[in-house]
Amino acid sequence: MKSFALAFLASALLTGPALAQQKADDHSAHHAASTAKAAANSADMADGEVRKIDKEAGKLTLKHGEIQNLHMPGMTMVFQVKEPALLDKVKVGDKVKFRAEKAGSGYVVTLIEVAK
Repeated sequence: MKSFALAFLASALLTGPALAQQKADDHSAHHAASTAKAAANSADMADGEVRKIDKEAGKLTLKHGEIQNLHMPGMTMVFQVKEPALLDKVKVGDKVKFRAEKAGSGYVVTLIEVAK
C-alpha cells in the first residue's frame, strides 16, 4: 500500500508541471489567434472621407479608396449604416477608416472611426 501511495504521489508531482506548461501553451495559442484576428479585421478597414450624412435615412456618402473585402475599387458612393449611432461618430469632411459589408442589394457600413 505504501508503494502505491508513493507511486501515486510521484506521478502527481511529475505531471503537474506538464499540465501547467500545456495550459501556458494553450493561452499563447489563444493570444496568437486573437492577434491574427485583429490583423485580419484591420485589413478589412478601408480609408475614406465623409461627403454627406443623412441621419433620417441612416445613410452616409463616402469617397473611399479600395475596399479589399468587397473587391471594390475607390469611388464615391452612398452606404447604409448598420446602427444609426455610427453617424454620430463622424462629421462631413472627416477622414475615416471604415468596414463595409454586402447586405441584400446594397452595402452597409458596420464600423467607422475618425482616422488618426
